[in-house]
Amino acid sequence: MGKKVLITGGTGLIGKRLTQMLLEKGYEVAFLSREKANILSVQVFEWDIKKGYIEEGALDNLHFLVHLAGTNVGEGRWTEERKKSILESRTESIRLIVRKLAEKPVKPVAFVSASGISYYGQDTGDAKNTENTPAGNDFLSHVSTEWEKAADEIEALGIRTVKLRTGIVISKDGGAIPKMALPARFGVGAPLGSGKQWMSWIHLDDMCRLYMEALENESWHGAYNAVAAPPVTNEGLTKAICKVLHRPQWFPNVPAFALKLAFGEMAAVVLGGNYVVNERIENETGFRYQYGELEEALRAEL
Repeated sequence: MGKKVLITGGTGLIGKRLTQMLLEKGYEVAFLSREKANILSVQVFEWDIKKGYIEEGALDNLHFLVHLAGTNVGEGRWTEERKKSILESRTESIRLIVRKLAEKPVKPVAFVSASGISYYGQDTGDAKNTENTPAGNDFLSHVSTEWEKAADEIEALGIRTVKLRTGIVISKDGGAIPKMALPARFGVGAPLGSGKQWMSWIHLDDMCRLYMEALENESWHGAYNAVAAPPVTNEGLTKAICKVLHRPQWFPNVPAFALKLAFGEMAAVVLGGNYVVNERIENETGFRYQYGELEEALRAEL
């Protein structure tokens, strides 16, 4: 068997594709899951964050660890209970792993954790955010900041740690793109709010290739903006989707007040935006994107 990679959140959008790519390269893949499941070619270990439980054997003979687990930000209104779940599902899960790993004489070589470009704030206007830009001060920024602090606790165990601040993932199988493409397919695609908010994006395969590079390449450490270049406005993304689908885009923008009525505080996810620059990937690594152009990425999926 190849080197063992343990993934939390392995059944999500990124986790499924990353698992497929790791298996194709000869890795042994295991999941941490809230319940036992039979998944082809993957060993599933149970864990319970609230009870502080991880099934015996999950952290043994472990070479790499990937953390993708977290309550979906874009589903359901942000009640206080849901906001607590969004935060703790990302942070307390890592801290449980930290406690269990501290007991192990042999530890993984590298740990790669998801994070979000919302680290910089839900809406940073036209400001160009690099990895050195300070964190914002809203809810999602707080979540990403605490998420990364928890990841740093893994690094404190002597494990090389990488944090990938993820933008909008372009995939037909989940995330924002299918939701945006659905009205466009029926000829009613429309920008959201002003349409001028920046959308920093990356194709799913490139996202997973970044994870694999971060695991395998010993020079990777710290936080990276996991986005392609250049970003596009919400209006530009809507137009590109309509163009790829050969549909007209003539409907007026969906007004911000309507989105706030429909989604409450969560509307900030689509009304805000970030112009994010992948400075460290471009300047410090040899990584090359398979999908560097937006229309090319959309065409591959839609």
